[in-house]
Amino acid sequence: MNIDLLARRVFLRKLLALAGGAFAARAWAADAPKWQHDPFALGVASGSPRADGVVLWTRLVAPGAELGQLLPHGPLAVGWEVAADKSFDRIIASGNAVAVPELAHSVHVELRGLAPDRWYWYRFRCGSAQSSSGRTRTLPAADSRPERLRFAFASCQNYERGHYGAYRHMARENLDLVVFLGDYIYEYGIHAGEARAHTRGECFSLDDYRARYALYRSDPALAAMHAEVPWLFTWDDHEVANDYANDRAKDLTQDFIARRAAAYQAYYEHQPLAATALIDGAGSGRLRIYDRYDWGRLARISMLDCRQYRNHQACQSPERGGSGVVDEAACPERLDAARSMLGAEQEAWLEAQLKASPAGWNFIAQSTLMAQSENGKGTERRYWTDAWDGYPAARHRLLGALVEHKVRNPVVLGGDIHATWVTDLKLDFDDPKAAVVATEFCGTSITSTGWSQSKTDAVASRNPHVKWARSDRRGYTLVDLDAERARVYCRAVDSTATPNPAIETLAAFEVVSGTPGARRIA
Repeated sequence: MNIDLLARRVFLRKLLALAGGAFAARAWAADAPKWQHDPFALGVASGSPRADGVVLWTRLVAPGAELGQLLPHGPLAVGWEVAADKSFDRIIASGNAVAVPELAHSVHVELRGLAPDRWYWYRFRCGSAQSSSGRTRTLPAADSRPERLRFAFASCQNYERGHYGAYRHMARENLDLVVFLGDYIYEYGIHAGEARAHTRGECFSLDDYRARYALYRSDPALAAMHAEVPWLFTWDDHEVANDYANDRAKDLTQDFIARRAAAYQAYYEHQPLAATALIDGAGSGRLRIYDRYDWGRLARISMLDCRQYRNHQACQSPERGGSGVVDEAACPERLDAARSMLGAEQEAWLEAQLKASPAGWNFIAQSTLMAQSENGKGTERRYWTDAWDGYPAARHRLLGALVEHKVRNPVVLGGDIHATWVTDLKLDFDDPKAAVVATEFCGTSITSTGWSQSKTDAVASRNPHVKWARSDRRGYTLVDLDAERARVYCRAVDSTATPNPAIETLAAFEVVSGTPGARRIA
């Protein structure tokens, strides 16, 4: 189905009305399917938490080796239950949703009316089948002062590059949230000799992307982590195509807008996002995924979209899009003050969130490295144009807003580069004496491989604001926060070749409230 050929706005409104309850059916109807397989094989998930609610997700799938295949059914009634206890003895809410084939029989239940700062358990049922249960929670009330927040952030989980053993350890960290920073899937085709294999070639169509999400979500460690706590999401490039920027693909394909629309629809179908994300910009196939989440007055997390609205990467050749490494003197376009990573509307939105924030800590969660990472040799100065180095004026505006509005304890989280970098963020990276504006923790990948450590060391040595960098290990980053300090643990598995690896803390850092910059504590 080419969704760009549809009257998308009308189409999606009808689907959302249908899935939201306009279809009259009883969830436990006697004539619902009597399944010969588990239609809930992709598990359950929750996300987009608020103080009074959360989004619950599942998807019904057909049997077979490729779980992304659509069921041979029309709309299906799906019942849901929410309980105050793991055994479901105290059901506090229940209802019916409808899984429609046009949205791959996915279910997005938008709960409201829950108590703040509480844990809940949930499950689904369709006909004779019942899903596994999941655990989720609401955010603390807006005016509350929680004592702590404990979350992990992760990114870049290329299925072919290994097993998701890192999630087995993450599930034992006693977390409140997971923050995912992009590259949930990889659109690539099948590569021989990898640890695991994609089930079909490169993704272009809606069916391709649906199958790819289903494959990734079938991983038991990932499924278990989704069922453990609510997730916050943003994306990077591989949810669509490597190095894409706004409406341009790396290979300059003419039908890229249709491909992007298909990828965005599949993203919505497989993540616990509210329907408002799908409605935004419906005529152009866009999704609104940037948002903010308040952990009472302790922390605000602003989730950004660094792909959909950005200017194209600087100094591209006429034959190709995507990123490159450019010489500072040979690419004046990179320095253009009008260039934006976030787009004007999102930039203004973010500044408003930061200016008005009552939180003691302000996390800016986005998909890539923000600090300058000049990577030339000798006197040559070179920059990679896909990260914030390709948009230095936009970076300067954002960091300048932190100073202008006296934003309390800003901490930037990033992913994308398959390495852990701990950096000081400054308005002038070339001045060693410049004031530190914010602290950055850019986390390593779940499985995707990175630079050699020797190359990382060489680049870090040219950028004295980089306090620590490690590219040879995979894992996630753990943040343990209270009013006085943020303790950050860089956690890494010993291998992605096995589903059950060992894990260790490679380094730990502390950021003290009122003092930007990380101090190593282990």
